[in-house]
Amino acid sequence: MLAIVHTRARLGVSAPPVTVEIHLASGLPSLSIVGLPEAAVKESKDRVRCALINAGFEFPTRRITINLAPADLPKEGGRFDLPIALGILAASGQIESEPLARLECVGELALDGAVRPVRGVLPAAIAARHDGRSLMIPAANAEEASLAAGDDVYAAGHLLDIVAHLNGDSVIAPLPPIREDQALTVGPDLRAVRGQHVPRRALEIAAAGGHNLLLFGPPGTGKSMLASRMPGILPPLDDEAALEVASVRSVAGQPVETDGWRRPPYRGPHHTASAAALVGGGSNPRPGEISLAHRGVLFLDELPEFSRKVLEVLREPMESGEIVISRAAQQVTYPARFQVVAAMNPCPCGYQGHPTIECQCAPQQVMKYQSRLSGPLLDRFDLHVEVPVQDGDTLLRQDQTPEDSATVRARVLAARERQARRGALNCELAGSALDEACDPGDSGRQLLTQAMEKLGLSARALHRILRVARTLADLEGAETLERSHLVEALGYRKLDRRHSPSGVPA
Repeated sequence: MLAIVHTRARLGVSAPPVTVEIHLASGLPSLSIVGLPEAAVKESKDRVRCALINAGFEFPTRRITINLAPADLPKEGGRFDLPIALGILAASGQIESEPLARLECVGELALDGAVRPVRGVLPAAIAARHDGRSLMIPAANAEEASLAAGDDVYAAGHLLDIVAHLNGDSVIAPLPPIREDQALTVGPDLRAVRGQHVPRRALEIAAAGGHNLLLFGPPGTGKSMLASRMPGILPPLDDEAALEVASVRSVAGQPVETDGWRRPPYRGPHHTASAAALVGGGSNPRPGEISLAHRGVLFLDELPEFSRKVLEVLREPMESGEIVISRAAQQVTYPARFQVVAAMNPCPCGYQGHPTIECQCAPQQVMKYQSRLSGPLLDRFDLHVEVPVQDGDTLLRQDQTPEDSATVRARVLAARERQARRGALNCELAGSALDEACDPGDSGRQLLTQAMEKLGLSARALHRILRVARTLADLEGAETLERSHLVEALGYRKLDRRHSPSGVPA
């Protein structure tokens, strides 16, 4: 007898369809699984046998062949336990096959028949909805699946509950979609930042245009505090972007929460992180920090303390917006369209330029420290902004009323709407679109030509200056670039300037 059950594999952030074919034949009792299964899939035969017996079903004493099609797609994990178990029950006549024709299911089985959670349920829910089928998932994955729920996603905690649902004895209610008031949560507010007018301005510019930002200054000046406020001034994610972000978390095995699911992600890996942890990898590739920061902010504190090899792997995804991980058996692509906000001290001791604490570093030490950042990587930061020491009066005054995140976010939203009408974020402008949107005029061209000669700017740095200037114009509601926009944008490229003999930026 033959039974067919539909399920989903996991490949990057996609969920390709898999057909589980179960054939029962006469002969000596045996069970074989074919279709490029990995070790965890091969072991499912023992989990399924015990789960069926302990749940009170009969395990067929026949020759069982299980084919996972397509045969050339690698199958991994315990997600195929549930479809295999249902297929055996259908092939042996213990349940009807008809309800399985319009159902997909994923889940790992415990030996007592309980359904355990698996990674990558949200991409499976999105794909199943697209193909017009309902989906049965583990109850522990219900919250993330509700992001894609309509009236066709069901969650169950035990194999017996699923069988009762298929037989019509006890119907499982579909998962309700999330409420709109769950979409956003409030994070750290920019109001808490006292002083630091230039860094605050740079943070707003970076949020408005999607630009990468490098903050440098002595310890304790508020670099990390400023970076943590970035998600609060970014626009909320739309449905498509929010599902992309949640899908990456689902595939990575990270909790996907419905509260605040539209808020842009914020990731801050430690400087000891490896290249694989940062960009993704492993024998079974998993997304790294740059993919978990997709559509949000990747904060790299103590930037020069990261391994140079680790930092260099960021260069390509910062430009392309994705990371491709190649292995002998497969190639996986993860999204990685993120903003980098980085922070660094000006020297190894951290106190170069401090108004009251003397720096203990020799010029050669300062130069060696700063040279840990390669020119190509530094070029990819649109804004280089100093975060100076604030005096006690600025920090302690109670009559200050700094702008809150909501006020700044309103200006950022207005600037992004202008960019949307042009068809792309300013950070993505290139080619003819860049020429059209960022025409500096004759006066501006002369200014930029002089800046390139005096500061030794690369072509990439020049384009980034133009994009930042365009963002400044958008924040003001200006249609054309003014000289003032170019001058301000040039002022945010301090680390591009040629070094004096002491190793300090001139």
